[in-house]
Amino acid sequence: MKLNRIKEILEDKGITQTWLAKKLGKSFSVVNAYACNRQQPPLETLYEIAEILQVQMRDLLIEKQ
Repeated sequence: MKLNRIKEILEDKGITQTWLAKKLGKSFSVVNAYACNRQQPPLETLYEIAEILQVQMRDLLIEKQ
C-alpha cells in the first residue's frame, strides 16, 4: 500500500535518493525503502524530509480514499 509520495516529489524536483540520504544522514537503502513504500519513515523523519525538500509535510502523504 502506498502511503507516501516521497519518490514522486523527488522526481518532480529532480533530486536523487542518494542526495536525500546524505542530507538526512541515512543510508541509500533506508531512503530507497521510504521512497518505494516498503517502509514508512517516522514522523520526525518525514518532517525533516519535508523541510529538506521545501514542501509541506502533507504533500508527502497520500490521502486515503
